[in-house]
Amino acid sequence: MTLTLATLITGLILLLLGALFLVSNSAIKSMLKAFPRSQTATVIFFGGGAAWFLYQVANMSVADVIGFSTPTPFVYIFGALAVLAFFYVPEFLAVRGLSIVILVGGWPLLMSAYGRYELPERLFMVSILYVAFAVAIALAIWPYCLRDFFEWLYRAPGRARVFGGVLAAYGVLLACLAFTY
Repeated sequence: MTLTLATLITGLILLLLGALFLVSNSAIKSMLKAFPRSQTATVIFFGGGAAWFLYQVANMSVADVIGFSTPTPFVYIFGALAVLAFFYVPEFLAVRGLSIVILVGGWPLLMSAYGRYELPERLFMVSILYVAFAVAIALAIWPYCLRDFFEWLYRAPGRARVFGGVLAAYGVLLACLAFTY
C-alpha cells in the first residue's frame, strides 16, 4: 500500500466518523448508544476481526511460528477461542471486535509510512493511528468505557457536534495531505 493511499483512507474514515457525529440525528444517536451490546455489530466487527486475524495468523512465516512447524495449530487455537467468546463472553463483544479491526486494519496503514523519514507530513497520519491503537487497546481492556463515552458525549447538546467537527476537520486535513507526497 502506498503512503498516499494509506493517508487518504485514514482521512476518509475520519471524515465519515466525523460526519456521523456532526449529523447527530436521533437514529444515529440511538445506533451509536446501542453499538456496544449490539448482536449485529458483534457479528460484523468481532466476526470480521477474528476472520482477518486468523487470515494473518494462517499466513505467518515459518520464522514467526514457535513450537510448531506450521501456523495451522495457531489458527485452530485462536479460531476456537473466537467461537467460544461468542458463547461465554458476549458482553461488549462488539467493542472488542472494533478494537481488533482497528489494530489489525491499522497495521498496513502504519507500515506504509515506515522508513519514509524524508516526508515529515506523514506524521499527521501516523499520530492519529497511534492514538487509535491506544484507544483500541484501552477499549479491549475496558469495553464498557465506550458506552460511558457515548453517554457523556450526548449528555450536553453540542458536544457530539464538536467531536464530529474535530474528526471531520482532521479527516479533511489528511485527505488533502495525501496528495502532497
